[in-house]
Amino acid sequence: VSHMPAFARSLVRFFRACARWSLLACLPAAAFAATFQNPILAGFKPDPSIVRVGPDYYLVNSSFEYFPALPIHHSRDLVNWELVGYAVNSPDGLGLQDAPSSGGVQAATLRYHGGRFYIVATSIVDNRPVSFVTTAPNPAGPWSPPKVLAGAEGIDPSLFFDDDGRAWYTANRLPEKSAFAGEAEIWLQEFDTERLELVGPVTALWRGCCQGIWVEGPHLYKHAGQYVLLVAEGGTGLEHAVSVAVARDIRGPYRNNPRNPVLTHRQLSHDYPVVGVGHADLVDTPDGRWFAVALGWRPLAGGHALMGRETFLVPVTWEKEPEAWKQDPMTVPVFAPQTGKVELVAPLPFAGKPQQQVNAWVDEFDQPTLHSRWRWRRAPAAPFHRLLSGELRLAPQPTAMADRTRYSFIGVPQQHSSFSATTTLRFSPAPGEEAGLVVIQKEGAAFSLTLHGGAAGPEWRLSQWEGEQRRELATETVTEPRTVHAAPGVVQLRARLDGLELHFEVSGDGRHWRAIGPRLDARALSPAALSGFNYTGVHVGLYASANGRATQNEAVFLRFAYTALGD
Repeated sequence: VSHMPAFARSLVRFFRACARWSLLACLPAAAFAATFQNPILAGFKPDPSIVRVGPDYYLVNSSFEYFPALPIHHSRDLVNWELVGYAVNSPDGLGLQDAPSSGGVQAATLRYHGGRFYIVATSIVDNRPVSFVTTAPNPAGPWSPPKVLAGAEGIDPSLFFDDDGRAWYTANRLPEKSAFAGEAEIWLQEFDTERLELVGPVTALWRGCCQGIWVEGPHLYKHAGQYVLLVAEGGTGLEHAVSVAVARDIRGPYRNNPRNPVLTHRQLSHDYPVVGVGHADLVDTPDGRWFAVALGWRPLAGGHALMGRETFLVPVTWEKEPEAWKQDPMTVPVFAPQTGKVELVAPLPFAGKPQQQVNAWVDEFDQPTLHSRWRWRRAPAAPFHRLLSGELRLAPQPTAMADRTRYSFIGVPQQHSSFSATTTLRFSPAPGEEAGLVVIQKEGAAFSLTLHGGAAGPEWRLSQWEGEQRRELATETVTEPRTVHAAPGVVQLRARLDGLELHFEVSGDGRHWRAIGPRLDARALSPAALSGFNYTGVHVGLYASANGRATQNEAVFLRFAYTALGD
């Protein structure tokens, strides 16, 4: 902006400051008529892969231990997305019955060819990767049963359909002889679209631009007569990056782009609003423009990104190397060509198609099937819920929250840094039974407020799940009149997260609320504060348990509401 007049420079800096600190309220609505806000898919939407079919865009994300697996969204403008289904609705062969936290299905690629949609992905089964393929004529499903791909090493598979009719499969793997810990490489093999099998020889393609540190997430494209290999590198933390190599033959050799990495925030401060940017996929528009989707984290103070990795959109252009002396100049994608960064506020991809902000969601449980937003932690052994005319009935299973365990829980991802979640509950617990609200990152990092059957009668029970321990933070006698909607025996529970401060409250009439227990430090839910792999984001949901006993009782939830309080 140095060439601009002083007033213009001040205006640009003002807009950038608003984007930097999310001070969106400081601008009039007209200022945003031609812009959208990143992320385009908020709250635990990692590893995006995108494809266009005519005017329609479809996008798949990782789901890890959550079930159904691999959510698929649809858009016609790249900024407004609707959940249309899941690619995996059967857990057979994918280990989703007992997947560990941050295990399960991940890093899928979505492609379209010859009237069919293809998804290849990896599931971590008994600590080993198992890659599979599934197909469908419509991304909303039904999808074919997942077919495990014999001989498919490593993780992060992708498909490429060449213009000669051949199909190719790429993924990452550990080389036979690693020079250092974390070294990986991208490999290629032909894919038979009729038998859904890998065939022919395997070719090692590239180890990335950054010494091969966890090179993964490969995608192949063909542009300007060259094969373009896009990869992720550096792990999915603060050093995450996107790099490119090009070749004249699909088997290589692939030449490193000297401008790599083409997208990263590793050079920015750790308190920048978006960090860990990487794992990108490219898509073109009907009018010939290009965009990329990539994952990133939005951390709060101290680097605590409770929502996990989300999906962001950046513009892309293609540039040919300008040096006249080069015999075979590269043509490579340039991400965010004006700034080189993922911006929180950016110009709309399509003029006249503004982004619609959805800041609240209510489920009255008045449909014949459970709303597609809800997900389980792991695939249930048998249905534990029933829907009856405005009621969701959860059966308390003997199991409670524990790693690699199936229990009665359904949840939705946190999508805003501050939110409230409210539910209406009718429940008469026997001793040891409980039901209520849970805010969870994983079993060893969760808070719950439940209506519990105590020795002297119903009581409120506030708990923290930490590691393998459950600590009771507060136990209080139920004093609420329980007359919500004039129905006896009904209470309301509310969880309010304000950045890194979590509150639980109860009400008997829906108007007067009282706090249960102290204000809670939500940093206990942060991936940055937890050991092990923590690839998922925080979810809030409904829970019931008989804590080791068999019961015929049911917890009846009459309503659930999620409302954004700020971002």
